[in-house]
Amino acid sequence: MLELITEADIIVQLVLLVLLGMSITCWVIIINKWRALNTAERTSAEFLERFWQSRRIDQVFDQVDKYAGSPVAMVFKAGYTELAKLSARDSSAQSGIAISGEDNLTRALRRARTVERTALQKLTTFLATTGSTAPFIGLFGTVWGILRAFQKIGATGQATVATVGPDIAHALIATAVGLAAAIPAVIAFNFFNSRIRVLATEMDNFSDDFLNIVKRHRQSG
Repeated sequence: MLELITEADIIVQLVLLVLLGMSITCWVIIINKWRALNTAERTSAEFLERFWQSRRIDQVFDQVDKYAGSPVAMVFKAGYTELAKLSARDSSAQSGIAISGEDNLTRALRRARTVERTALQKLTTFLATTGSTAPFIGLFGTVWGILRAFQKIGATGQATVATVGPDIAHALIATAVGLAAAIPAVIAFNFFNSRIRVLATEMDNFSDDFLNIVKRHRQSG
């Protein structure tokens, strides 16, 4: 295998080098994203358990930095920070101001969800790009190798295995490497996206619950 690569045409070698770089980058992203999502899921579950067991959200806020890897905890942190600002500004707001404050809190939660979702999706687009382009890059190497084989046939007038076999082998290697880079990237992209959607749903649900808690507190107060 290595001998075929070293004997390949410079264009085929460049194609293989590009595909190798894409594959290595994808695996680095896959490993790091796997760890990050595992941490996000674990710390989010721990935070939600702590939140619903606590009777005071200010006590939860005091410990929120323990759950820094949780996107749900970061949404809570942003929401509680905005709520504290509103409470400090006017604890006895009139209804119009109270509605405005509620809108501010909603926007703060929405902004935090967007930031956390973007962070979770970071670099996953490279996986999608590799999955969609690597086979075509490999195909380019394949076409180039086949063209080289036909050139040799035209130059020698012979279509023997010894004449065209190496170029055909180089061409097939390019296709194989392209698929080897693309398949794990596509699988990982879809797998990570499904987990990110679950975390995004948890953030959305928590935001709604947090707003309901604030509304009930205001109504009872």
